[in-house]
Amino acid sequence: MSAVSEDGGLRELHEPDASDREDDGRIVLRLDRIMVERGRSLNWLAAQVGITNVNLSKIKNNRVSAIRFSTLAAICEALDCQPGDILEYVRD
Repeated sequence: MSAVSEDGGLRELHEPDASDREDDGRIVLRLDRIMVERGRSLNWLAAQVGITNVNLSKIKNNRVSAIRFSTLAAICEALDCQPGDILEYVRD
């Protein structure tokens, strides 16, 4: 990626990748807690969201490294919550 420098020339911008960042925290999914608070089962939520029980179980048990925004939005719609109710930043 390039940017214009103060003298009008182009300079390269360095975008840090994962190897440049210190591992000082992580995102933890707290879906299990919200499901208990709402009294909802895994089967019910999987049907509402339109994903398999296996995939929802992986999300619920924090065994995923990514989640699609469309899936997160469907979960929030079904459970009447906000993404921040499900996602938590934890320092290591």
